[in-house]
Amino acid sequence: MIESQRHLFDIPDDVAYLNCAYMSPLMKSVQDAGRGGIAVKGQPWTLSPPDFFGPSAACRGLFARLMNCQPSSVAFIPAASYGLAIAAKNLPVDAGQEIVLLQDQFPSNVYVWREVAKRTGARVRTIARAEAQSEGGIGTDWTSALLEAIGDKTAIVAAAHCHWTDGSLIALEPVAKRCREVGAALVLDITQSGGAWPLDIEKIRPDFLICACYKWLLGPYTMGFLYIDEKWHGGEPLEYNWIARKNSEDFSGLVAYQDAYQAGAERFDLGERANFHLMPMAAAALEQILKWRVGAIAETLTAKTTQIAARATQLGLEADPLHLRAGHFLGVRFPQGIRPDLLEVLAREKIYVSVRGSAMRITPHLYNTDDDVDRLFDALKREF
Repeated sequence: MIESQRHLFDIPDDVAYLNCAYMSPLMKSVQDAGRGGIAVKGQPWTLSPPDFFGPSAACRGLFARLMNCQPSSVAFIPAASYGLAIAAKNLPVDAGQEIVLLQDQFPSNVYVWREVAKRTGARVRTIARAEAQSEGGIGTDWTSALLEAIGDKTAIVAAAHCHWTDGSLIALEPVAKRCREVGAALVLDITQSGGAWPLDIEKIRPDFLICACYKWLLGPYTMGFLYIDEKWHGGEPLEYNWIARKNSEDFSGLVAYQDAYQAGAERFDLGERANFHLMPMAAAALEQILKWRVGAIAETLTAKTTQIAARATQLGLEADPLHLRAGHFLGVRFPQGIRPDLLEVLAREKIYVSVRGSAMRITPHLYNTDDDVDRLFDALKREF
């Protein structure tokens, strides 16, 4: 268990921010890293060619450590949609095949597959929520629904680790195994779990895995990571920039144009990947997460959401049982539905959560205190 780390963040005492799934606050160290990068760009004569390569190589290695994969399989992306577009460009799909999605999936992981289906004659198959009754209550069993849907017609399964609306969890190992059995590709967007819930790429072996930085990786906006299985390393990038080409370290020889790329997944890197303020920010955040350890973060946040779920149940609200959701994430539902002014009323008291679909999404992190939770429930008792 990790004690409150609020001192590492710039959060006033009167703010109860329980909304990491929306956007994480930046640690002070991450802000300092960004300011340092801006200062460097303010004096560009201090920059030399190695500065375009060394920091990004280090950051690539940090993400690889977090995910238990090789750095050579990691590329930099500016957004989840960019990584998904790379996957869509490289995965084969034939007319009549199916692309399997989850109901109410995040839009970036839907629109791209609709375009693929339109272009190829494939069919998007959307899997409805499967309700699972247990002693702990009613939750969503995505795993059983996916396993039932994946079959001989499946070309791609595009899913998440936990659902972005309420944290309902997908057991990725059996889903990945089923994909391999039928020859389907597995594309994962783990933006809502990466850095907060354990995931081992070596055990899952997805074809593509995307993670934006600005949520549970505690990093900057417009920065993210894309894991690409070795079988796709020879694929087509989304853009054709200079830094991804062989010998790009030699600035004086850049007009000796190269058809060959840098090794591994670097060919898929976004242009201007050396971003001198975002790259050190992402690295600083990853270093702290690795120091805490994802397992310890997950254990701590699970304890927090379990307490929150128990208090929500006492108020007559419905909370998904722990065995069907990721421990860092909690969706709470009101029996009579969510009042339209819920977020506005809470925000007036500087209490911040989200509403996604039919759930009030409560997503704490290590910066939260018991007082934050008390303030939320005091307001709910008083106002709702």
